[in-house]
Amino acid sequence: MNYDILDIALAEAGKDRIEWAAKDMPVITEIGKRYAAEKPFAGIRVGACMHVTTETANLMIALKAGGAEVALCASNLLSTQDDVAAALVKYYEIPVFAIKGIDTEGYYRHIDSVIDTNPQIVMDDGCDVVSRVHSEFPEKLEHIIGGTEETTTGVIRLKAMAADGALKYPIVAVNDANTKHMFDNRYGTGQSTIDGIVRATNRLLAGRTVVVSGYGWCGKGAAMRAEGIGASVIVCEIDPLKALEAVMDGHRVMPAAEAAREADVWITVTGNINVIDEPMYANLKDGAIVCNSGHFNVEINIPWLRDNAVSQRTVKPLVEEFVLADGRTIYLLADGRLVNLACAEGHPASVMDMSFANQALAAEWMLANRDSLEAEVIDMPRAIDDDIARLKLESMGVAIDVLTAQQEKYLGSWTEGTV
Repeated sequence: MNYDILDIALAEAGKDRIEWAAKDMPVITEIGKRYAAEKPFAGIRVGACMHVTTETANLMIALKAGGAEVALCASNLLSTQDDVAAALVKYYEIPVFAIKGIDTEGYYRHIDSVIDTNPQIVMDDGCDVVSRVHSEFPEKLEHIIGGTEETTTGVIRLKAMAADGALKYPIVAVNDANTKHMFDNRYGTGQSTIDGIVRATNRLLAGRTVVVSGYGWCGKGAAMRAEGIGASVIVCEIDPLKALEAVMDGHRVMPAAEAAREADVWITVTGNINVIDEPMYANLKDGAIVCNSGHFNVEINIPWLRDNAVSQRTVKPLVEEFVLADGRTIYLLADGRLVNLACAEGHPASVMDMSFANQALAAEWMLANRDSLEAEVIDMPRAIDDDIARLKLESMGVAIDVLTAQQEKYLGSWTEGTV
């Protein structure tokens, strides 16, 4: 078996952690049991580019149980858990190409290794495999039935490809499923982002000012958790509706250059470029911490920091200090990469249970409907979304009501109303 990991000797510790995560992933566990019996992926090659974590491992194990030939690479330079990668290779015989802290050249070499397996289903987290197949390996497109995309950033890129007529196979926007973005993005990103910041810095956030750029589902989660730990939250937005929502949620809203004057910690979660840029750096106070929880590390203009700092050093793991000409210091976490994965362990297993159930069921649905799908970005079927929510509620011991026949008739009628 071909693979590239840090150290196979880490496998036992990784296996223990994979099993620990599985205890909090009842939905993907049930799906895996069904897959083992039905083998819906028999003979199908699945190429996955995702954060190599304990939760991802349980998705890969479920797919393999369903008959898939799985290959996995990392979707970020710093998000791999090396013991998990080793366990997947040694104990589950799944080829993994991922090493935490690898350079950019190695990162793309790992992606290419997955592409070399000629995947028929591509599971992506940020659109990197999709982009690379289309631009560098177009001959591989003939093998691909379709794919899934996990992130907001990836869906944005895919829709741009589709609008340009460049997308050559159908992709389900898993990120847009309600059981993904409403829970994973809000509760998962919210908790794990604060976790990453605290682990990296050991700074008390209570009584400090946290600026959150972007008030989508991830930004809402980060703001909610920062407020919950005692911070004062400022939100920066370009969307008037989201800005209004932030105000109604009790946060202050202001332009980024103004927010910079008050920021103790700044979190970007927009999916855009140079969200923290020169005008913000000019106003940042001494000792401000900047970090990113969006998919790529372009949200913070790091080249500006490197070009304008009179000195820089690593003061502790994943914490870089930049001293500007006027004597102010700015601290950058995890080279601007996903702070929740680089500095912590990423989303808790319980919330990834739903996200990865979406991945598994979307891929199964795509195989079943392969002959009728066009090369476009496809919304997650509502029936799958509802089924995952139902399974999650059942696993939590929560029961809900059902409509009576009378209620169903009333909701389906336009002739009944005020009497």
